[in-house]
Amino acid sequence: MHQALLQTDLPLPLTARGKVRDILAVSDRELLFVATDRISAFDHVLGSGIPDKGKVLTQLSLFWFEHLREIVPNHLITSDVARYPSPLPEYAKQLQGRSMLVKRAEMFPVECVVRGYISGSGWKDYQKTGMICGIPLPKGLRESDRLPEPIFTPAAKNNVGHDENISFEDVIQVVGRDTANQLRDLTLAIYAKASAHAESKGLILADTKFEFGVIDGAITLADEVLTPDSSRYWPADLYSPGGAQPSFDKQYVRDYLESIHWNKQAPAPALPEEVIVNTRAKYLEAYQRITGNPLEA
Repeated sequence: MHQALLQTDLPLPLTARGKVRDILAVSDRELLFVATDRISAFDHVLGSGIPDKGKVLTQLSLFWFEHLREIVPNHLITSDVARYPSPLPEYAKQLQGRSMLVKRAEMFPVECVVRGYISGSGWKDYQKTGMICGIPLPKGLRESDRLPEPIFTPAAKNNVGHDENISFEDVIQVVGRDTANQLRDLTLAIYAKASAHAESKGLILADTKFEFGVIDGAITLADEVLTPDSSRYWPADLYSPGGAQPSFDKQYVRDYLESIHWNKQAPAPALPEEVIVNTRAKYLEAYQRITGNPLEA
């Protein structure tokens, strides 16, 4: 098992360091996205990384960019490190398999969330109000039930804490009605195609979120796409509504942290080897099931 890459060391200006990604400025029109092996839970980056996690996230995004290109353009220029501008090819050990050279986009301040099943924060909203993001739902739904049809449940991007669920009218206020309609329709179209593919691989895509921006006047899909960090994948053969489902996301790590009664305050704990190994296996299995191929080292 490879050692986890927790932080990049590259000769470029760092424009953002997220919980997982380091984003670096290549030029006024290009960025370098590098997915590290950091893992977060409960809004904290943990003291241990998950080896190869960043490669899974990047290579899954590349798979989905190609699978969805007839629906929406994306921001990818290349993921071939040999084609990166000098001197980046010299840093191939850090970049290979986990980086993308992308076009800069003017990003919308909205997370475009779509739900086909009721889970997570959507389940909590439904229990309180009978709605999700202002959308009324049938009475008597159980946790993890399939919804009558997929719904667009956007969230406002917050730099601190969890993103905040908002209504479609709120999106209109932020980006305008025409753009809001386009974002909703694209989100639902992508989900339809992606969930059909997932189903063919024995997986349920319960919900996911996308980020869009504008490049050369066109709405463009950006950032990570349909990864276990941004999506809730369930094994279809184990699906049993009425409670939480086995998942390919970070729930295994969250369950461990709950078991040790961490107070969810800094500093975040490190993970034991068993949790690291099992979490890595979950990410690798998700990649192999979705793409049909083993992860490229």
